Amino acid sequence: MRVVVSGGGGFLGSHLCEALVRRGDTVLCLDNFSSGRTANLAALLEEPGFACTPCDITEPFRVSGPVDAVVHLASPASPRDYLAHPLQTLAAGSSGTDTLLRLAVRRRARFVLASTSEVYGDPTVHPQHEEYWGHVSPVGPRSAYDEAKRFAEALTMAYRRSEGADTGIVRIFNTYGPRMRAHDGRVVSTFVRQALDGEPLTVFGDGDQTRSFTYVDDLVRGLVAMVDGDRPGPVNLGNPGERTVRELAELVLRITGSDSELRFLPLPVDDPVRRRPDITRAREQLGWQPRMALEEGLRHTVKWFTGQPGDARGAA
Repeated sequence: MRVVVSGGGGFLGSHLCEALVRRGDTVLCLDNFSSGRTANLAALLEEPGFACTPCDITEPFRVSGPVDAVVHLASPASPRDYLAHPLQTLAAGSSGTDTLLRLAVRRRARFVLASTSEVYGDPTVHPQHEEYWGHVSPVGPRSAYDEAKRFAEALTMAYRRSEGADTGIVRIFNTYGPRMRAHDGRVVSTFVRQALDGEPLTVFGDGDQTRSFTYVDDLVRGLVAMVDGDRPGPVNLGNPGERTVRELAELVLRITGSDSELRFLPLPVDDPVRRRPDITRAREQLGWQPRMALEEGLRHTVKWFTGQPGDARGAA
């Protein structure tokens, strides 16, 4: 297939591009590199089946030739990015999604939207299943990201119903692994960076809030399965193994051998208390479930961070 991947220079996008090229697909990456990095694509730049077009999907751009699938990952996705750039985040979810859906309809291509567990907000249903409508503040500090993805889902389903578009939606839960940005504000990258640099690990609240962590290779397998299938979704992609943030911090300290302490800070506004996916639909419709144990995945992640230059790890 020829697959267009928006946000292909980012953490998730670069891993997806590699997986598609590795299996023989031709990939066109679209990225404005506001949060993605060209270094993420270093292994792909010499591949004949890969091309990258720097562009902003909220502005006009051209894609020539056939397209068999479009995967929409482009958006600020880390707390640091979407809190700093709320308007760009909303634009990526609205006009960016519309532009890519129009491309998919014109080329009769499969369209897959990378949505997020953030559409569930601070959930009152646990674990979260796809029929749950969520508990989300439309005006809180996190709302730009949450509502951008909720609108993107609505727009995707509107194209499916009104234009007959071949669409699929995945809701991605916390994902970690190599190529995370050290200062992106995500809990795994923050803890690993702080542990390696001998800084206190900053735990918000009492650390008893829970998350479900999926290794990037597992997540990419789920994305590829959705690209290859015909299911509309939404489908949760995440690890049903639930861990507290304090447990994660202690595990990172053990793996890194760091003697850093835990520093407890006030819980941010709208920060979810519990987060865990019900992946019944992913198992039944995509034949997918995560394989990587958290400790093993963290060891791979720590090894990658350790191999980065100190100035790169410390760079914002």
